[in-house]
Amino acid sequence: MSKNENWILCPACGNKTRLQIRADTELKNFPLYCPKCRQKSLIDVKDLQVTVIKSLEAKMQS
Repeated sequence: MSKNENWILCPACGNKTRLQIRADTELKNFPLYCPKCRQKSLIDVKDLQVTVIKSLEAKMQS
C-alpha cells in the first residue's frame, strides 16, 4: 500500500472498514457500513479527508 492510499475507519468504533481511498477519491453522501460494529454512517471524502455527515442506525434483521 502506498502512502496515497488509506483505509476508511469507522467513525463509531475506529476499526477498518472494507473500503480504501486514494488521494484522488471523492465521495458525497456515501453510506459507509462497518461490519464489526454494524453501524451505518453517511460520509463525504475528499483529499483523503473523511467527514461524517450523520450516523444512521443499522437495520436489524428479524
